Amino acid sequence: MRVEIWGDIACPWCYIGKARFAAGLAAFEHRDQVEVVHRSFELDPRAPKGETGPVLPMLAAKYGLTLDQARQAEQRVAAAAASEGLDYLADGRDHGNTFDLHRLLHFAREHGRQERLLDLAYRANFAEERSVYDRERQLELAVQAGLDREQAAAVLDDESAYAGAVRADEREAAELGATGVPFYVLDRRLGVSGGQPAEVFTDALRQAWAARTPLTVLAGDPAADACGPDGCAVPQP
Repeated sequence: MRVEIWGDIACPWCYIGKARFAAGLAAFEHRDQVEVVHRSFELDPRAPKGETGPVLPMLAAKYGLTLDQARQAEQRVAAAAASEGLDYLADGRDHGNTFDLHRLLHFAREHGRQERLLDLAYRANFAEERSVYDRERQLELAVQAGLDREQAAAVLDDESAYAGAVRADEREAAELGATGVPFYVLDRRLGVSGGQPAEVFTDALRQAWAARTPLTVLAGDPAADACGPDGCAVPQP
């Protein structure tokens, strides 16, 4: 069974939801038969590339809050993160365009390192003061995730590399009706929106698993011409 998760590095509930989903998956009886794929979704695709700014003023302007109200809101998110064992800086973080990070995550997926890079990127963005939007920092994270530095640098330097994959993910999210993240699609049967409690994910996984139906084979004559582990049928005279 495949679980596809749309998210953005800039999304705190994607960071928290990842931990909650992992706990929910751990309680699922068929967890070893679940493939998890992370897909791209930009919360602010219009953010100027190469420009960053402090998070609190951005949140205050976006939601019509005072700086103090924005700080309190971030502290509540930090408390939610702490309840999942995650570090979270309620102040001192920055924000920026995440498109290059998404391209790098697609590159990492091809090399089997997507999960590791995503964990590193989330932590770098939400728990460390150094900006995750800095090119050198992104390369450091790629190397920590087990990727080749020169290959990762080539991806970042070529703005077309994996750009189509990112845009395809975003189009598909829109087609599926996702208006925010995190957004989870289980075996293309069930959708779960938001960083839900772990037990919600476990229940959803069980529902999706139960909805799976065995393959109906048409013209399933065991004597029909076919190839198998013991060889291929030979036409008889």
